[in-house]
Amino acid sequence: MFTGIIEELGTVAALERRAESAQLTVGCPVIAASLEPGGSVAVNGVCLTVTRAAGGRFTADVMGETLARSGLGALAPGDPVNLERPVPAAARLDGHIVQGHVDGTGRVAGRRAADGWQVLRIGVGPGLSRYLAEKGSVAVDGVSLTVSAVSEAGGAGPRPGGENWFEVSLIPQTLARTTLGARNPGSVVNIEVDVLAKYTERLLAWHGRLPAAAGLSAARPAAGDPR
Repeated sequence: MFTGIIEELGTVAALERRAESAQLTVGCPVIAASLEPGGSVAVNGVCLTVTRAAGGRFTADVMGETLARSGLGALAPGDPVNLERPVPAAARLDGHIVQGHVDGTGRVAGRRAADGWQVLRIGVGPGLSRYLAEKGSVAVDGVSLTVSAVSEAGGAGPRPGGENWFEVSLIPQTLARTTLGARNPGSVVNIEVDVLAKYTERLLAWHGRLPAAAGLSAARPAAGDPR
């Protein structure tokens, strides 16, 4: 379990692609010393299991489902990545409940400067936008953020007149300490919606209050640690 509070910007050392999986190695001198094989770490919001940790680096296996549902497969040596270790049970929940199970990806549609912060607009499909609400929580590349605006509901299909989108406001701390400070229009980002929204939809559908979910509950499982 994570909170979406990024601890360190790591650097991709290698991404070894295999037939249906990959092996990712990340340099991270701050947190690598505390990582152990079998432990978990969130990389751009994706929960991965550490297989090796030594010399200021860790290595993790990335299964095919994770490559298909997240942006990890597009990483290259030298790319920065957001890193977070699991939150201790006695720690403060500074962000929101983040599972590290990425539901899909969005694409940065634009960014604009405000007075002391920046606003990021992210385009998403209806399978994700249905779970996003103004002033609700969302994890973007593993960063816990508050949704500041959303496009009008568009039903099961694409929103009439354009793409579904949501906006988040980024304070200077977030811009400086996460990858979101360098995400420009066209960049792909990992999205994890609020788990409470997913469970609510599933429960209502189970009890006949909603038709079979057209969103995440009817899709493939989210990317992340399969344990």
